[in-house]
Amino acid sequence: MIIRVFQVTTHPGKEAEFASFFHGTAIPLMQRTEGLHSVTFGAARPETPNEFCMVMIWDSLEALKAFVGEDYANPHILPEEAVMVQARNIKHYDLVTS
Repeated sequence: MIIRVFQVTTHPGKEAEFASFFHGTAIPLMQRTEGLHSVTFGAARPETPNEFCMVMIWDSLEALKAFVGEDYANPHILPEEAVMVQARNIKHYDLVTS
């Protein structure tokens, strides 16, 4: 299993617009994605009002690639997100089970 940590920083003044997109589009999209074992969403906090994240656990690298394509190592955003997003970061890890 693959852990994918996706972080987004919005442009100043775009926090509310992105929060609406995050809750109305991104979360429902991820919740119905095949091959995604689990996903946890992180919304902005008062000390970081323009930061959002998703921590995803994918069943396999193949499942992740089926969703984002072969270029899975780079963060992907939907076109309607682009005007709201200042920066994005993606990290991948192998899931450790005990």
